This record gives sequence, structure tokens and C-alpha cells, in this order.
Amino acid sequence: MRYLLIIITLISSLYAKEAPFSIIIDEPFNNALLDITEDFDRSMSAVGFIKSYKNGLKESDGIYTNAFDYLASLSNSNGSLIHLVKVGSNADIELRKSIKLSQFAEALGVVKTHDNGYIVAGNTINGSLVIVGLDVNANMIFHKIFGTPNQDKMSKIHLLRDGGVLIIGSSTTSRTDTGNLFQGGLGLNDIYLAKFSMRGEMLWSKKYGSADDENGVDAAEAEDGSIIILGQKNIGREKIPTILRVTQHGEKIWLYDIKGEKNTTAHKILKLRDNTFALSLSQLNDMNKEQIRLLKVDLQQNILLDKTINTNYTSILKDIKEFSDGKIVGVGVVEDQYNSDGLAMLLDSNFKMLAQEHYGSDSRDAFYALKILHNSQIGAVGIHTDKDSQESNMWIVKLNSNLKMAQIFKNGASKANTNTLYAQLLELFRDEIATKKLIIKEDLSIELIDSALYFNVGEFVLTSNQKLFLEKFSLKLLPFLKKNKELFKTLEVSGHTSSEWGMSDFSIGYINNTELSMKRSFSTISYIFNIQNQETKIFLSELLKGSGFSFSKRVIVENREDKERSRRVSFRIIL
Repeated sequence: MRYLLIIITLISSLYAKEAPFSIIIDEPFNNALLDITEDFDRSMSAVGFIKSYKNGLKESDGIYTNAFDYLASLSNSNGSLIHLVKVGSNADIELRKSIKLSQFAEALGVVKTHDNGYIVAGNTINGSLVIVGLDVNANMIFHKIFGTPNQDKMSKIHLLRDGGVLIIGSSTTSRTDTGNLFQGGLGLNDIYLAKFSMRGEMLWSKKYGSADDENGVDAAEAEDGSIIILGQKNIGREKIPTILRVTQHGEKIWLYDIKGEKNTTAHKILKLRDNTFALSLSQLNDMNKEQIRLLKVDLQQNILLDKTINTNYTSILKDIKEFSDGKIVGVGVVEDQYNSDGLAMLLDSNFKMLAQEHYGSDSRDAFYALKILHNSQIGAVGIHTDKDSQESNMWIVKLNSNLKMAQIFKNGASKANTNTLYAQLLELFRDEIATKKLIIKEDLSIELIDSALYFNVGEFVLTSNQKLFLEKFSLKLLPFLKKNKELFKTLEVSGHTSSEWGMSDFSIGYINNTELSMKRSFSTISYIFNIQNQETKIFLSELLKGSGFSFSKRVIVENREDKERSRRVSFRIIL
């Protein structure tokens, strides 16, 4: 396994010009970060728990004759605290706060509110569930402890489109001979759902299941407002994922078991752009090692795709998200005989693995959740364990979209500068933006959107319209790049194609389109380069990079390829 772990410290920030975006927060006893979100100011916030304990008895505590009295005296003095950490673009910790409740609790999930606050949810130490509202500075606005009279457990929190918050978990059945079956429970454990408003008002709560042992794991919302719940059924030693569809008011529509030959564990459900759902599962192989299993299902219980990713070691994706181009990124854990690492994996829309990276030390490390950020970078959280230690620490990393660790820079070429440069580019090209010639994205990429600037099918030679635009475009862009040359590393010019040309079969079509996309990139680079003076040519020779993406980054509109808009070149400024 591959190991890479950098702790960001004051010393490293003073001497290193760049370092991986990896933060380890070490507190006494076990602690962890279990969920992550992005704030309106583009920082990241993560939640989890830390532990707080009394050091010893005070005189006023008296003498206790049994352990239960002593433990009761500590009930408001020690235990798990909900913990929130906010991290800026340069890996600086902007806020850390613990939320202490009368019934100590661990946070398992977080969502953002409309005013940049937080809704945090988790478990209490006595088997109840808790939801906490925090303002932008993590000050507590409200908290509600809720659940059934039984032992309850939360798994995930999900923000619904109507502004409601859905809690997904489980509740242990406990009923008398005369009790109402549906109030007491249906089996050993049941799927438990509760919906709240942003103000912490419970709108409804319900249980679902059968006579077997079932737990709620995660949820996703369909376009029609119905909700698909991913659950876990346990029958003896047999583990079966289950999916449940309910209305927006919680009425059951159907419940379906996903049976297989091997024990299978449910981890995550994700709504995809085409209104189908991706399920991240793990399934034991013949060597008794868990392997990643990914399913795509629709609203009618049909399994559209079933893919297992086989490796030589235990691999689990605990969270998955979808990029705007349809690729899927997942994070989790990979284990061998001696240790575990945080796992990051990139997949195409058919669950074919495109890349994977392992991050960690020579002890216990894992990722639990991820967030795709506004600039297509990835925030991930989990645990890190120091060498020769048995206690886990909080861990936050930022990855690029190719899964390589993002960098922070001492010289200022960071996200803070990206925001400034983005604003400057918007001002520089405001006329072209207003006349719909181009758009500029926050990752400093520039997309041409005027139909006169697209290529015809199979062609790469520049038209007079394209040449005229590139002359005006370079007259603005190149002086800007020269002015800020200490911040820039590369100006990448990428060629793209649609998928209708040269497709006698897939392999030949891909190679033909790869060549065509590279020719489009070369035509653009060579034209811009040749119309410059000698000084600018020397400058560009150290900055320009050409690439061809074939038809891998087609423009998709309403789930269909826009072939005209796909035949293009794009620009990206890389710091």
C-alpha cells in the first residue's frame, strides 16, 4: 500500500513553499470527523466528536459506595462532545467549537442552513437521537433530543429540496403484549426516519421494516419528491441490503431486498443526474475480504447496473458523490494485513475505475465522508492514527479532481488568490461574457459558448471567425498572464470532440477523436503563438500546454449530448 501523510504545522508553513492540504487535529482520547460540508465563503466545515473526562474526584463529590452512583455523578461532566471544525483555503483552522449537551452526544452528520449556519445531528450516550441548530459561528440556537422509548441510533442526515431535514437511523423494538405493534416496532431493529424543519420542529417520524433486524443507512430524494432509503437487513449471520421508497410524507411505497450469494453491507445511496440511484455496498469475496460493489437502480426497483471492483485487499467506499460530467468519486478505507489507509477512487458513469489513491501512515487511517467543492476539488474527512498509538485523531484533506492531494502555497498562489484572479478575469472579459462569447468558471477555466467558435464535424482548421476571436482574446489574456506570471504555472488549451465522428467501433472512434481533439488544440495554440512578438513567444513557450480529451468531456444538456457545443477548445489557467 502507498503511504502519504503530511501534518500541517506552523514550522512547515514557515519553511515550505508548498505542502499537501492535510490537517490532523490531535485531542486526548479517541476523536474523529464523520461528515463535511462547504460554507458559503468557500471554506470547509466538518463535524464529529471529541472526548472530555474528569481528572478525578473533588472533595465536594463525596464518597461513593457503588460504581453506579459514581457514574451518575459524572453524567454532566464527561463523555462525547459534538465538535465542529472550520478550515480555510490555506488549511488554516478558522473555527473550532465543542457543543456540550446534558446527554453527551457524537455528531454523525451536518447540512448547511440558508443563512450559512448548520444543522448537526447525531446520537446521545443513552440511546436517543439529537438535532442541533448552530449559527455561522457555531453558537447553539436550538437542540432537540428525540426518538422512541427504545435504543435509537442515527446513521445520516439529508437535506431535502423543500428545506426539510431528514434523519435516517434505526430503533430497537421493545413492546408489551398489549402494546401497539407499529408504535413498538416491527422486528428486532427497524428503520427509523424523522423529518424536521430548519427551526428544529419535528414534522413526522416513522418506523419501517419486517420481523427481521433492519437498520436505516442513508437516503436520497427523487425528482418527484419521494425518498429512497438504503437499509441493512441482518438475518442471523446473513447481511442483506434493502431499499425502501416512501412518499415525502413518509408513507411506504415499496420495500425491496437486494439479495446475493455473499454477505453484503450497505454504505451509501446517491441520486444521479438521470434520476437513477447509485448504491455503494461492500461484499465478501472467497478470501473473506470486503470488496466494493456498486449498483444503479431506478424508482421501480430495477437493477440497471451491478459492478464489483475486485482487489487484493479489503476495500470499502463509505461515501460517493457525482461530478457534473457524470464521473463518480468515492472515499473510504482500504485494509491489508497490517494497517488501513484512506481510499479515494474515481469511476466513470458505468462504475469503471479510472483512478485510485491511498493516503495514510503505517497505522489506522480511514475516510468517512466527502464533499465535492465548488471548484471540483474534494474535501474528505476521517481518522488518522499516529504510529505506536491506539487513539484516533481528526483528519481533513483536500484532493484535486484527479485524486492527487491539493497543495497549499506559502507564496500566496492559493484559493484566496484564485478568488481575486477570478474576479479580475470576470472584469477583463466582461464584454465577451455579456455578449455570450465565453464563460469563466471559478477554477479559472474559460469555456467558449458562441456557436461561431465551435468546429464543424471532423474539422480542426480554424475559421476566420475563430481566428478573429483568438486575436482579440489573446490581446487581453496574455498581458494579464504576464502581469501575474509569478502566480501562474500553465495555460492549458484543450481540444474536445463530439461522439458522432469516426465511430466505426468504439476503440477506433476513441482513437480517431483523440487525434482530432489534439489537432484542434494544436491549431489554437499555434495560431495564438505565431501572432505574438518574440518576447511573448518566449513567455508562452514556458506556459502553454496542449491536450486532447477526445469525447470524454462532452457537453451534456438535459441528459443528452449537445454535439455542436462539444466540438470546441477550452482554456484553463493553472496556478
